[in-house]
Amino acid sequence: MRQIIAFFKNIGTLILLTIAFPINLLIVILSLLWKVIISPFQKKVTIEKPKNILLTGGKMTKALQLARSFHKAGHKVWLVESHKYWLSGHRFSNAVEKFYTISSPEKDPKAYCQDLLKIVKAESINVFIPVSSPVASYYDSLAKPILSPHCEVIHFDAEITKILDDKFALCDKARAIGLTAPKAFPITKPEQILNFDFQADGSKYILKSIAYNSVYRLDMTKYPFEGMADYIKTLPISEESPWVMQEFIGGQEYCTHSTVRNGKIRLHCCSKSSAFQVNYEQIDNPQIFEWVKKFVEELNLTGQISFDFIQTEEGKVYPIECNPRTHSAISMFYNHPGLANAYLKDADTENESPIFPLNESKPTYWLYHELWRLTEVRSLQQLKLWIEKITKGKEGIFQLDDPLPFLMVPHWQITLLLLENLRKLKGWVRIDFNIGKLVELGGD
Repeated sequence: MRQIIAFFKNIGTLILLTIAFPINLLIVILSLLWKVIISPFQKKVTIEKPKNILLTGGKMTKALQLARSFHKAGHKVWLVESHKYWLSGHRFSNAVEKFYTISSPEKDPKAYCQDLLKIVKAESINVFIPVSSPVASYYDSLAKPILSPHCEVIHFDAEITKILDDKFALCDKARAIGLTAPKAFPITKPEQILNFDFQADGSKYILKSIAYNSVYRLDMTKYPFEGMADYIKTLPISEESPWVMQEFIGGQEYCTHSTVRNGKIRLHCCSKSSAFQVNYEQIDNPQIFEWVKKFVEELNLTGQISFDFIQTEEGKVYPIECNPRTHSAISMFYNHPGLANAYLKDADTENESPIFPLNESKPTYWLYHELWRLTEVRSLQQLKLWIEKITKGKEGIFQLDDPLPFLMVPHWQITLLLLENLRKLKGWVRIDFNIGKLVELGGD
Protein backbone atom coordinates (compact mmCIF):
# COMPACT_ATOMS: atom_id res chain seq x y z
CA MET A 1 0.00 0.00 0.00
CA ARG A 2 2.81 2.42 0.90
CA GLN A 3 4.47 1.88 -2.47
CA ILE A 4 1.16 2.44 -4.30
CA ILE A 5 0.66 5.74 -2.45
CA ALA A 6 4.25 6.75 -3.26
CA PHE A 7 3.70 5.92 -6.94
CA PHE A 8 0.61 8.12 -7.29
CA LYS A 9 2.10 10.88 -5.13
CA ASN A 10 5.17 11.14 -7.35
CA ILE A 11 3.18 10.80 -10.58
CA GLY A 12 0.65 13.42 -9.50
CA THR A 13 3.35 15.93 -8.58
CA LEU A 14 5.22 15.36 -11.84
CA ILE A 15 2.00 16.00 -13.78
CA LEU A 16 1.45 19.29 -11.93
CA LEU A 17 5.04 20.38 -12.65
CA THR A 18 4.55 19.48 -16.31
CA ILE A 19 1.46 21.68 -16.46
CA ALA A 20 3.42 24.59 -14.93
CA PHE A 21 6.43 24.12 -17.22
CA PRO A 22 5.21 26.14 -20.28
CA ILE A 23 4.37 29.13 -18.07
CA ASN A 24 7.76 29.08 -16.37
CA LEU A 25 9.50 28.59 -19.68
CA LEU A 26 7.75 31.63 -21.16
CA ILE A 27 8.71 33.78 -18.16
CA VAL A 28 12.35 32.74 -18.48
CA ILE A 29 12.47 33.28 -22.27
CA LEU A 30 11.03 36.78 -21.90
CA SER A 31 13.51 37.53 -19.10
CA LEU A 32 16.44 36.37 -21.24
CA LEU A 33 15.25 38.50 -24.17
CA TRP A 34 14.98 41.51 -21.87
CA LYS A 35 18.47 40.85 -20.59
CA VAL A 36 19.84 40.83 -24.16
CA ILE A 37 18.09 44.13 -24.88
CA ILE A 38 19.34 46.01 -21.82
CA SER A 39 22.80 44.45 -21.44
CA PRO A 40 24.55 47.00 -23.75
CA PHE A 41 23.33 49.78 -21.45
CA GLN A 42 24.47 48.19 -18.19
CA LYS A 43 27.84 48.82 -16.59
CA LYS A 44 29.75 45.82 -15.35
CA VAL A 45 30.97 46.15 -11.78
CA THR A 46 34.73 45.96 -11.44
CA ILE A 47 36.68 46.16 -8.20
CA GLU A 48 40.37 46.50 -7.55
CA LYS A 49 40.92 43.16 -5.81
CA PRO A 50 38.10 40.70 -6.58
CA LYS A 51 37.93 37.59 -4.42
CA ASN A 52 37.51 33.99 -5.52
CA ILE A 53 34.79 32.68 -3.21
CA LEU A 54 33.81 29.06 -2.59
CA LEU A 55 30.27 28.36 -1.37
CA THR A 56 28.84 25.00 -0.35
CA GLY A 57 25.13 24.13 -0.20
CA GLY A 58 24.61 24.55 -3.93
CA LYS A 59 21.10 23.07 -3.93
CA MET A 60 19.73 25.71 -1.53
CA THR A 61 18.34 29.18 -2.31
CA LYS A 62 20.52 30.80 0.35
CA ALA A 63 23.65 29.69 -1.51
CA LEU A 64 22.24 31.09 -4.75
CA GLN A 65 21.46 34.39 -3.02
CA LEU A 66 24.99 34.71 -1.67
CA ALA A 67 26.44 33.81 -5.07
CA ARG A 68 24.38 36.53 -6.74
CA SER A 69 25.31 39.13 -4.13
CA PHE A 70 29.04 38.40 -4.37
CA HIS A 71 28.85 38.31 -8.18
CA LYS A 72 27.12 41.70 -8.32
CA ALA A 73 29.86 43.12 -6.11
CA GLY A 74 32.50 42.04 -8.65
CA HIS A 75 33.72 38.78 -7.08
CA LYS A 76 33.84 35.29 -8.61
CA VAL A 77 31.91 32.42 -7.09
CA TRP A 78 32.40 28.64 -7.19
CA LEU A 79 29.48 26.52 -6.00
CA VAL A 80 29.70 23.09 -4.37
CA GLU A 81 27.24 20.31 -3.50
CA SER A 82 27.35 16.63 -2.61
CA HIS A 83 27.23 14.13 -5.47
CA LYS A 84 23.54 13.37 -4.79
CA TYR A 85 22.63 16.91 -5.82
CA TRP A 86 24.65 17.11 -9.03
CA LEU A 87 21.33 18.16 -10.57
CA SER A 88 21.24 21.52 -8.74
CA GLY A 89 19.35 24.11 -10.77
CA HIS A 90 21.57 26.82 -9.32
CA ARG A 91 24.55 25.62 -11.36
CA PHE A 92 22.87 27.38 -14.31
CA SER A 93 23.04 30.78 -12.61
CA ASN A 94 25.20 33.38 -14.36
CA ALA A 95 26.57 34.25 -10.91
CA VAL A 96 28.34 30.87 -10.71
CA GLU A 97 31.79 30.57 -12.25
CA LYS A 98 31.90 26.78 -11.89
CA PHE A 99 29.93 24.04 -10.13
CA TYR A 100 31.53 21.07 -8.34
CA THR A 101 30.14 17.98 -6.63
CA ILE A 102 32.09 16.41 -3.79
CA SER A 103 31.84 13.62 -1.22
CA SER A 104 29.05 13.70 1.35
CA PRO A 105 30.49 14.99 4.66
CA GLU A 106 28.52 12.67 6.94
CA LYS A 107 29.41 9.58 4.88
CA ASP A 108 33.11 10.34 4.40
CA PRO A 109 34.33 13.38 6.38
CA LYS A 110 37.96 12.93 5.38
CA ALA A 111 37.15 12.77 1.67
CA TYR A 112 34.86 15.79 2.05
CA CYS A 113 37.65 17.90 3.54
CA GLN A 114 40.15 16.76 0.93
CA ASP A 115 37.71 17.46 -1.91
CA LEU A 116 37.28 21.00 -0.63
CA LEU A 117 41.04 21.42 -0.35
CA LYS A 118 41.53 20.30 -3.96
CA ILE A 119 39.04 22.92 -5.18
CA VAL A 120 40.60 25.64 -3.04
CA LYS A 121 44.01 24.91 -4.51
CA ALA A 122 42.87 24.36 -8.10
CA GLU A 123 40.76 27.53 -8.28
CA SER A 124 42.97 29.77 -6.10
CA ILE A 125 40.09 30.33 -3.69
CA ASN A 126 40.53 33.31 -1.36
CA VAL A 127 37.47 32.83 0.89
CA PHE A 128 35.52 29.72 1.89
CA ILE A 129 31.97 30.37 3.13
CA PRO A 130 30.07 27.19 3.96
CA VAL A 131 26.34 27.35 3.34
CA SER A 132 25.89 24.29 5.46
CA SER A 133 23.07 21.83 5.63
CA PRO A 134 22.22 21.00 9.28
CA VAL A 135 24.35 17.84 9.24
CA ALA A 136 27.30 19.54 7.52
CA SER A 137 27.99 22.42 9.95
CA TYR A 138 30.27 20.35 12.16
CA TYR A 139 32.15 18.85 9.21
CA ASP A 140 32.72 22.33 7.79
CA SER A 141 34.32 23.16 11.15
CA LEU A 142 36.57 20.11 10.78
CA ALA A 143 37.56 21.40 7.34
CA LYS A 144 38.49 24.82 8.73
CA PRO A 145 42.04 24.00 9.99
CA ILE A 146 42.74 22.12 6.73
CA LEU A 147 41.64 25.02 4.52
CA SER A 148 42.81 27.96 6.66
CA PRO A 149 46.46 27.86 5.47
CA HIS A 150 45.19 28.40 1.92
CA CYS A 151 42.20 30.75 2.29
CA GLU A 152 40.08 32.60 4.79
CA VAL A 153 37.33 30.45 6.32
CA ILE A 154 34.23 32.25 7.58
CA HIS A 155 32.99 29.58 9.97
CA PHE A 156 33.29 28.51 13.59
CA ASP A 157 35.79 26.16 15.19
CA ALA A 158 34.53 22.65 15.88
CA GLU A 159 34.04 23.07 19.63
CA ILE A 160 31.98 26.23 19.17
CA THR A 161 29.84 24.57 16.49
CA LYS A 162 29.08 21.66 18.84
CA ILE A 163 27.90 24.05 21.55
CA LEU A 164 25.77 26.14 19.20
CA ASP A 165 24.19 23.10 17.55
CA ASP A 166 23.32 21.52 20.91
CA LYS A 167 19.99 22.89 22.18
CA PHE A 168 20.90 22.05 25.78
CA ALA A 169 24.46 23.43 25.64
CA LEU A 170 23.21 26.62 23.96
CA CYS A 171 20.81 27.40 26.82
CA ASP A 172 23.48 26.56 29.35
CA LYS A 173 26.01 28.88 27.66
CA ALA A 174 23.48 31.71 27.35
CA ARG A 175 22.65 31.61 31.06
CA ALA A 176 26.36 31.49 31.92
CA ILE A 177 26.92 34.88 30.23
CA GLY A 178 23.85 36.47 31.81
CA LEU A 179 21.34 36.06 28.98
CA THR A 180 17.81 34.73 29.15
CA ALA A 181 17.23 31.09 28.15
CA PRO A 182 14.50 28.48 28.69
CA LYS A 183 14.93 25.58 31.08
CA ALA A 184 16.35 22.57 29.27
CA PHE A 185 17.21 18.96 30.16
CA PRO A 186 19.28 16.47 28.14
CA ILE A 187 17.34 13.28 27.33
CA THR A 188 18.98 10.01 26.32
CA LYS A 189 16.23 7.54 27.22
CA PRO A 190 12.41 7.71 27.40
CA GLU A 191 12.39 6.91 31.13
CA GLN A 192 13.88 10.33 31.91
CA ILE A 193 10.71 11.94 30.56
CA LEU A 194 8.32 9.49 32.20
CA ASN A 195 10.05 9.93 35.60
CA PHE A 196 10.20 13.74 35.38
CA ASP A 197 8.08 15.50 38.02
CA PHE A 198 6.09 17.79 35.72
CA GLN A 199 3.65 18.70 38.50
CA ALA A 200 6.38 20.02 40.81
CA ASP A 201 8.15 21.78 37.95
CA GLY A 202 4.98 23.52 36.78
CA SER A 203 6.07 24.12 33.18
CA LYS A 204 5.08 22.67 29.84
CA TYR A 205 7.89 21.20 27.69
CA ILE A 206 8.69 20.36 24.08
CA LEU A 207 10.91 17.49 22.98
CA LYS A 208 13.54 18.14 20.29
CA SER A 209 16.20 16.00 18.71
CA ILE A 210 19.66 17.50 19.27
CA ALA A 211 20.74 16.20 15.88
CA TYR A 212 18.78 17.77 13.02
CA ASN A 213 15.70 15.76 12.11
CA SER A 214 13.73 17.09 9.14
CA VAL A 215 10.50 15.40 10.25
CA TYR A 216 10.44 15.52 14.06
CA ARG A 217 11.63 19.13 14.13
CA LEU A 218 8.05 20.13 13.24
CA ASP A 219 6.60 18.23 16.24
CA MET A 220 5.29 20.85 18.70
CA THR A 221 3.65 18.35 21.08
CA LYS A 222 3.55 19.79 24.61
CA TYR A 223 4.44 17.61 27.60
CA PRO A 224 3.01 16.27 29.79
CA PHE A 225 -0.17 14.93 28.22
CA GLU A 226 -2.40 11.93 28.84
CA GLY A 227 -1.14 8.82 27.08
CA MET A 228 2.31 10.25 26.41
CA ALA A 229 4.07 7.03 27.47
CA ASP A 230 3.04 5.21 24.29
CA TYR A 231 3.93 8.18 22.10
CA ILE A 232 7.38 8.65 23.66
CA LYS A 233 8.26 5.04 22.87
CA THR A 234 7.87 5.80 19.15
CA LEU A 235 10.57 8.52 19.26
CA PRO A 236 14.16 7.56 18.31
CA ILE A 237 15.70 8.61 21.64
CA SER A 238 18.95 6.91 22.68
CA GLU A 239 22.47 7.55 23.97
CA GLU A 240 23.61 7.72 20.35
CA SER A 241 20.71 10.00 19.39
CA PRO A 242 20.16 12.36 22.35
CA TRP A 243 17.22 14.76 22.60
CA VAL A 244 16.52 17.77 24.77
CA MET A 245 13.40 18.55 26.79
CA GLN A 246 13.02 22.32 26.54
CA GLU A 247 10.63 24.55 28.45
CA PHE A 248 7.71 25.71 26.32
CA ILE A 249 7.44 29.49 26.35
CA GLY A 250 4.44 31.19 24.81
CA GLY A 251 4.81 34.21 22.60
CA GLN A 252 5.77 35.34 19.11
CA GLU A 253 8.41 33.28 17.32
CA TYR A 254 11.20 34.98 15.37
CA CYS A 255 14.12 33.77 13.30
CA THR A 256 17.38 35.67 12.75
CA HIS A 257 20.54 35.52 10.69
CA SER A 258 23.73 37.32 11.65
CA THR A 259 27.08 37.38 9.91
CA VAL A 260 29.74 38.15 12.52
CA ARG A 261 33.46 38.91 12.44
CA ASN A 262 35.63 39.04 15.56
CA GLY A 263 32.62 39.28 17.82
CA LYS A 264 30.98 42.11 15.87
CA ILE A 265 27.71 41.83 13.96
CA ARG A 266 28.31 42.85 10.35
CA LEU A 267 24.94 41.82 8.92
CA HIS A 268 21.67 41.07 10.68
CA CYS A 269 18.07 40.32 9.79
CA CYS A 270 15.04 39.24 11.79
CA SER A 271 11.65 37.91 10.70
CA LYS A 272 8.55 36.49 12.29
CA SER A 273 8.76 32.74 12.06
CA SER A 274 6.94 29.43 12.28
CA ALA A 275 7.78 25.73 12.36
CA PHE A 276 7.96 25.44 8.56
CA GLN A 277 9.16 28.87 7.49
CA VAL A 278 9.22 29.91 3.82
CA ASN A 279 8.29 33.60 4.12
CA TYR A 280 10.61 36.32 5.36
CA GLU A 281 9.92 39.98 6.11
CA GLN A 282 12.35 42.17 8.03
CA ILE A 283 11.22 43.13 11.55
CA ASP A 284 13.17 45.61 13.65
CA ASN A 285 13.42 43.98 17.08
CA PRO A 286 15.94 45.75 19.35
CA GLN A 287 15.60 43.23 22.20
CA ILE A 288 16.58 40.32 19.95
CA PHE A 289 19.39 42.29 18.33
CA GLU A 290 20.90 43.19 21.73
CA TRP A 291 20.66 39.53 22.85
CA VAL A 292 22.55 38.36 19.74
CA LYS A 293 25.05 41.21 20.02
CA LYS A 294 26.01 40.27 23.58
CA PHE A 295 26.16 36.56 22.75
CA VAL A 296 28.55 36.92 19.78
CA GLU A 297 30.69 39.48 21.63
CA GLU A 298 31.10 37.25 24.68
CA LEU A 299 32.15 34.30 22.51
CA ASN A 300 34.13 36.49 20.04
CA LEU A 301 32.56 34.67 17.11
CA THR A 302 33.41 34.80 13.40
CA GLY A 303 30.99 33.06 11.08
CA GLN A 304 27.28 32.86 10.33
CA ILE A 305 24.86 32.34 13.18
CA SER A 306 21.08 31.93 13.11
CA PHE A 307 18.64 31.80 16.01
CA ASP A 308 15.02 30.95 16.63
CA PHE A 309 13.61 33.12 19.43
CA ILE A 310 10.37 33.35 21.37
CA GLN A 311 9.43 36.79 22.64
CA THR A 312 6.88 36.89 25.46
CA GLU A 313 4.15 39.50 25.84
CA GLU A 314 6.37 41.18 28.45
CA GLY A 315 9.10 41.61 25.84
CA LYS A 316 11.60 39.05 27.15
CA VAL A 317 13.38 37.02 24.46
CA TYR A 318 14.35 33.36 24.78
CA PRO A 319 16.50 31.39 22.32
CA ILE A 320 14.86 28.10 21.47
CA GLU A 321 17.42 27.01 18.90
CA CYS A 322 20.68 28.10 17.34
CA ASN A 323 21.97 27.08 13.91
CA PRO A 324 25.66 27.82 13.26
CA ARG A 325 25.09 28.33 9.56
CA THR A 326 23.43 30.50 6.92
CA HIS A 327 19.70 31.08 7.30
CA SER A 328 17.30 31.29 4.37
CA ALA A 329 16.34 34.72 5.73
CA ILE A 330 19.49 35.93 3.92
CA SER A 331 17.15 36.09 0.91
CA MET A 332 15.95 39.44 2.30
CA PHE A 333 19.29 40.95 1.24
CA TYR A 334 18.56 40.26 -2.45
CA ASN A 335 18.96 43.94 -3.36
CA HIS A 336 21.50 45.10 -0.77
CA PRO A 337 24.80 46.28 -2.30
CA GLY A 338 26.67 45.99 0.99
CA LEU A 339 26.36 42.23 1.61
CA ALA A 340 29.77 41.31 0.14
CA ASN A 341 31.67 43.80 2.30
CA ALA A 342 29.74 42.72 5.39
CA TYR A 343 31.03 39.18 4.85
CA LEU A 344 34.53 39.96 3.65
CA LYS A 345 35.67 42.96 5.72
CA ASP A 346 36.03 43.73 9.40
CA ALA A 347 34.36 46.88 10.69
CA ASP A 348 36.46 49.94 9.79
CA THR A 349 35.64 51.58 13.11
CA GLU A 350 34.58 50.33 16.51
CA ASN A 351 31.16 51.95 16.09
CA GLU A 352 30.45 50.90 12.49
CA SER A 353 26.85 49.73 12.29
CA PRO A 354 25.85 46.37 10.80
CA ILE A 355 23.73 46.31 7.67
CA PHE A 356 20.07 45.30 7.63
CA PRO A 357 17.71 44.55 4.72
CA LEU A 358 16.89 47.77 2.88
CA ASN A 359 13.67 49.58 3.73
CA GLU A 360 12.49 49.05 0.15
CA SER A 361 13.21 45.31 0.25
CA LYS A 362 10.12 43.22 -0.36
CA PRO A 363 9.14 40.19 1.76
CA THR A 364 10.47 37.00 0.16
CA TYR A 365 8.50 33.85 -0.65
CA TRP A 366 8.80 30.73 -2.85
CA LEU A 367 6.16 30.52 -5.56
CA TYR A 368 5.58 26.76 -5.49
CA HIS A 369 5.05 26.79 -1.73
CA GLU A 370 2.51 29.58 -2.17
CA LEU A 371 0.73 27.69 -4.97
CA TRP A 372 0.37 24.75 -2.61
CA ARG A 373 -1.00 27.05 0.09
CA LEU A 374 -3.53 28.33 -2.41
CA THR A 375 -5.28 24.97 -2.10
CA GLU A 376 -5.88 25.78 1.59
CA VAL A 377 -7.64 29.10 0.88
CA ARG A 378 -11.23 28.91 2.12
CA SER A 379 -12.50 32.51 1.97
CA LEU A 380 -12.35 35.66 -0.14
CA GLN A 381 -10.34 37.40 2.59
CA GLN A 382 -7.75 34.62 2.56
CA LEU A 383 -7.54 34.86 -1.23
CA LYS A 384 -6.96 38.62 -1.02
CA LEU A 385 -4.16 38.10 1.49
CA TRP A 386 -2.62 35.44 -0.75
CA ILE A 387 -2.71 37.74 -3.80
CA GLU A 388 -1.22 40.58 -1.76
CA LYS A 389 1.64 38.32 -0.64
CA ILE A 390 2.46 37.42 -4.26
CA THR A 391 2.10 40.91 -5.73
CA LYS A 392 3.90 42.78 -2.96
CA GLY A 393 6.62 40.22 -2.30
CA LYS A 394 9.78 38.95 -4.02
CA GLU A 395 10.01 35.36 -5.27
CA GLY A 396 13.04 33.79 -3.61
CA ILE A 397 14.59 32.19 -6.71
CA PHE A 398 13.44 34.37 -9.61
CA GLN A 399 15.66 37.25 -10.67
CA LEU A 400 15.10 39.12 -13.92
CA ASP A 401 18.78 39.24 -14.90
CA ASP A 402 19.40 35.63 -13.79
CA PRO A 403 16.21 33.70 -14.62
CA LEU A 404 17.44 30.17 -15.39
CA PRO A 405 17.44 28.86 -11.79
CA PHE A 406 13.72 29.72 -11.59
CA LEU A 407 13.13 27.24 -14.40
CA MET A 408 15.74 24.65 -13.54
CA VAL A 409 15.02 24.16 -9.83
CA PRO A 410 11.42 22.89 -10.25
CA HIS A 411 11.73 21.42 -13.76
CA TRP A 412 15.18 19.85 -13.50
CA GLN A 413 16.34 19.57 -9.88
CA ILE A 414 13.05 18.65 -8.20
CA THR A 415 11.74 16.77 -11.25
CA LEU A 416 14.77 14.49 -11.37
CA LEU A 417 14.54 13.85 -7.63
CA LEU A 418 10.87 12.91 -8.07
CA LEU A 419 11.69 10.61 -10.99
CA GLU A 420 14.31 8.87 -8.85
CA ASN A 421 11.79 8.38 -6.06
CA LEU A 422 9.26 7.12 -8.60
CA ARG A 423 11.79 4.57 -9.85
CA LYS A 424 12.37 3.37 -6.28
CA LEU A 425 8.68 3.70 -5.32
CA LYS A 426 9.73 5.93 -2.43
CA GLY A 427 7.49 8.49 -0.80
CA TRP A 428 8.31 11.84 0.79
CA VAL A 429 6.89 14.08 3.49
CA ARG A 430 6.99 17.34 1.52
CA ILE A 431 8.91 19.13 -1.22
CA ASP A 432 11.04 22.05 -0.07
CA PHE A 433 11.83 24.26 -3.05
CA ASN A 434 13.75 26.62 -0.79
CA ILE A 435 16.38 24.05 0.18
CA GLY A 436 15.94 22.11 -3.06
CA LYS A 437 15.12 18.65 -1.79
CA LEU A 438 12.44 16.08 -1.03
CA VAL A 439 12.04 15.84 2.73
CA GLU A 440 11.94 12.12 3.50
CA LEU A 441 11.69 10.00 6.61
CA GLY A 442 15.27 9.05 7.39
CA GLY A 443 16.51 11.29 4.55
CA ASP A 444 19.48 13.65 4.46
